[in-house]
Amino acid sequence: MSYRESFLKYLKFEKRCSKNTLVAYSKDLDQFEEFVFKTVGDFDVKQVDTKLIRTWVVALVNDGNTSKTVTRKITSLKSCYKYLLRQEVVPLSPVDGVITPKIPKKLPVFVDENSLHHLLDDGYFQKDFEGVRDKLILSLFYGTGIRLSELIHLTRSQVYLREHLIKVLGKNNKERIVPYPRSLNSLFEAYFQIRDAEFGVTSPYIFLTQKGKKVYEKLVYRVVKKYLALVTTLEKKSPHVLRHSFATHLLNHGADLNAVKELLGHSNLAATQVYTHTSTDKLQSIYKQAHPRA
Repeated sequence: MSYRESFLKYLKFEKRCSKNTLVAYSKDLDQFEEFVFKTVGDFDVKQVDTKLIRTWVVALVNDGNTSKTVTRKITSLKSCYKYLLRQEVVPLSPVDGVITPKIPKKLPVFVDENSLHHLLDDGYFQKDFEGVRDKLILSLFYGTGIRLSELIHLTRSQVYLREHLIKVLGKNNKERIVPYPRSLNSLFEAYFQIRDAEFGVTSPYIFLTQKGKKVYEKLVYRVVKKYLALVTTLEKKSPHVLRHSFATHLLNHGADLNAVKELLGHSNLAATQVYTHTSTDKLQSIYKQAHPRA
């Protein structure tokens, strides 16, 4: 078994990485190997040094890759060598001496509260299977902040109607409990009734296509984009925008940053802190109202 096969197998079965992550890692490693072949005429994972990797980074930048893309490719290589180091294939990692490009921070894009209330409350959804399903999808994204993959794989056993909670399996197989709005119970019940009448209860997954199969990424993207386009002119209309909206609106209404971190399933607080920047206007408003000298 090659080093790549061994590493990708480790990512799949031990780290439980998603299919998209595995594809990205595989492509990044392929690209690096191709570069090494063109540069030195041969590829040996044990002979790669820091200088060669730095040359690759320069080539990536010169080819027009963004800082974010270059950083991701370096991260793929770093993870691979970290694995090879543990397996004692290499004595040290040549990636450790490589500095990643600085990524300019982008503020999260989010939909304003009134637009989402308007969408979810004012009759935009049909009462048939597809309409009820789509409304539940958007309501759950905005009501819980869960990721696309977490919604797609959600099963009935992960929904606790009495407690208004869902249990999701996040990144790195990390489990978390997330509350959802009480108003979603009636929507869950309406959807389960029409879903079961249409397809029975054989599939454990909650969200199904019109053919009774588990929904897939492109379908959910289309659903979210279709309905967000009715209430916002934002260029980006995706499930992640609803996740951003969930976090931003919680913080705007005074939620604790650590609590939002846990709800989102972030591994560190830095990933959550980006949402605090979107709340500047709200903070200024509160300050002006509260401070006697404001």
